[in-house]
Amino acid sequence: MGIKYNCSKKKKKKDRKISFYNLLSQVSEHNLPTAMFSYESLPAPKTVLSAAASLTASAFLFKTIASDLIPTDYIKALFKRLSAELTVVIEESDGLTPDQLFEAANIYLGSKLSPSTHRIKVSKPEKDDELTVKVDRNQPIVDIFQTMKCKWTLQTERIEVPANSNARSELRFFELSFHKKHKETVLKQYLPYVLKKAKEIKDEKKTVKLHTVDYNGTDYWGSVVLNHPATFETMAMDPDKKVELLEDLDMFVNRKDYYRRVGKAWKRGYLFYGPPGTGKSSLVAAMANHLKFDVYDLDLKEVQCNSDLRRLLIGTKNRSILVIEDIDCNIGLQSRESEKEEGPNPNGDDDDKITLSGLLNFVDGLWSSCGDERIIVFTTNHKERLDAALLRPGRMDVEVEMSYCSYGGFKVLASTYLQVKEEEKMELFGEIEELLKKVEVTPAEIAGELMKKSDDVEIVLGNLIQWLRMKEESVLLTTN
Repeated sequence: MGIKYNCSKKKKKKDRKISFYNLLSQVSEHNLPTAMFSYESLPAPKTVLSAAASLTASAFLFKTIASDLIPTDYIKALFKRLSAELTVVIEESDGLTPDQLFEAANIYLGSKLSPSTHRIKVSKPEKDDELTVKVDRNQPIVDIFQTMKCKWTLQTERIEVPANSNARSELRFFELSFHKKHKETVLKQYLPYVLKKAKEIKDEKKTVKLHTVDYNGTDYWGSVVLNHPATFETMAMDPDKKVELLEDLDMFVNRKDYYRRVGKAWKRGYLFYGPPGTGKSSLVAAMANHLKFDVYDLDLKEVQCNSDLRRLLIGTKNRSILVIEDIDCNIGLQSRESEKEEGPNPNGDDDDKITLSGLLNFVDGLWSSCGDERIIVFTTNHKERLDAALLRPGRMDVEVEMSYCSYGGFKVLASTYLQVKEEEKMELFGEIEELLKKVEVTPAEIAGELMKKSDDVEIVLGNLIQWLRMKEESVLLTTN
């Protein structure tokens, strides 16, 4: 028998040697240490695979043992302690009282939703015009404040409640996470910023409501949406008075710290007086639309006594306008001198009717400080009939006379109703200006004439001129 050689194995070994010598030559050429590339020091492939499998199995076994012996919560807590991240928890309520910061965060984050957000909550309150968008649970929202990264997450937690209780079995809370070094910035700057922005967003989207006395309800007030379209741009009043009133309103809502500093209730009283049809009620609506304040319309004829008056005041909310129209004839309020002359009620109960003293306490006494950003408006057709005590500073801070239609008021009405400017109809406007100096007509009367059906502006203005001339003749006949 001849000797057999395994030529293929011999060839492979030879090739490997050749490759190794080539490697050594490259090492020598680049002056690299040959010890790093010793062929004999390289482990066999089977050895490498066996070691990797053993290491993987050991890691899996360690993880299993660790998870059995060490609870997951402890592991998470350990990582949190080692982390540089700080988490602030903001719960939905503190017992029975809703947390203002939680609601503010809900509103603020609703405006910070990003394309990466997968779930949102949308609702439509019955008496609101717009949809309300809020974040859903377990949806991280990242907000950047002064280059600082803040991550918000809405979380929920089950809580035990009695079986027959109507209380919620779920506690909601926000987790706000950020780097520990930003703690002071978050607490003193960022969270106050969230509160401020949420208030601005809420005010911007707020639907203004009109509240009226409703003794059948639980809080003495019933409400509907106030859809009155009046604005300061459409008000036919003296332009200077309009500017002064707007400036006063804006100053009032921005003086919270001032009222706190001087120790006064954050409220302001206005008296609108003038003949019927001069726009007193429309001005109240324009104020409400400008400030986004709810309106509480109080008819004193429906109020039985001073105690009811106090309850109604407590039932009004902040950022509201309380209106008592036609104060001179709404109820037979007697002067304080008359009250003293009559003496106490013979039945021994001085609180079974509305008195001027009760109304003054309502406007300027301790009960008037039960809230912030309150505006009280009295309207009357006869200012001279009002008791002087009602008009003193501190009760009525601003008096606005709503007079007959001026030429400036007419130009506003013409622009609103006919969409025509003075320069487009100079001759007709000039004749109307002269007539308004001679006759007293209310803005409501002018608006009524401008609304009469016609598509031709010149015909409408011509009819208005004829009507004003008739008024002028009537005045002359009465005078003579």
